[in-house]
Amino acid sequence: MQKAQHRSHIRVIVIDGTIGYTGGFGIDDKWYGDGRSEGHWRDTNVRFVGMAVRQLQATFTVCWAEATGHLLTGPLLFPRVDAGDDADAPVLAGLLHASPTIGSTSAERLFVLMITGAQKRLWISNSYFVPTAAFRSLLCAAASRGVDVRILTVSKASDVKSTWYAGRARYEQLLSGGVRIYEYQPVMMHAKTIVVDGMWSSVGSMNADNRSMSFNEESNLVMLDEDVAARLEKLFEEDIRYSKEIELAEFRKRGMKDRLFEHVSHMIRRVL
Repeated sequence: MQKAQHRSHIRVIVIDGTIGYTGGFGIDDKWYGDGRSEGHWRDTNVRFVGMAVRQLQATFTVCWAEATGHLLTGPLLFPRVDAGDDADAPVLAGLLHASPTIGSTSAERLFVLMITGAQKRLWISNSYFVPTAAFRSLLCAAASRGVDVRILTVSKASDVKSTWYAGRARYEQLLSGGVRIYEYQPVMMHAKTIVVDGMWSSVGSMNADNRSMSFNEESNLVMLDEDVAARLEKLFEEDIRYSKEIELAEFRKRGMKDRLFEHVSHMIRRVL
């Protein structure tokens, strides 16, 4: 079953071995719009140069070798890069290639580190937000120690309604624990970003669900830089203006039909 579910969800574009792109993007017209209008998707992606590009290219190479049996190598694909070229780079960054493994995965470890490391703010944008019981407890624990924990996720505009319902099945626990949840209203929200304390951030393909954490190959650029974090926090605040905050008292009034869909969807959350 594990092998059948294993898939490549990485987003990799590498140009001449020197310019890299990753994020949540796909190759479709829905990504060409403004992320606010019908037919468009809201997403966040990152363009970068430096040694992290080589790490992104290695991610592609590993997945290519597994899929085809052929190892990509040579100076044409991998031009010489001097590590010293990054000495004066304005942003300290590294590429996380998350991959299925026995025990905890690197995706899970990154998520744990970012949640437990937060001291002031933890702002998460995630399109398929179905965290495990352990992650929900960590998010509530962060809120209880005074961290401003906010989650921006999808609304009924989701392209996978079962995942949306599965996530909503545990909203009450998070809201009761002090976590603030917003659902993006205009269109499908597909971004996967995390910003910690206005300093540490991540942009990539990793969702907060079991599929991304356990089954998928994922690519995330992790950055330690206040300017990058400030830009991501500004994007988050702009998205909030187009979102509806879920209030606990109102959410508890939802009907039995929604509760049934949530319960059934949550039961199959591991394979959604």
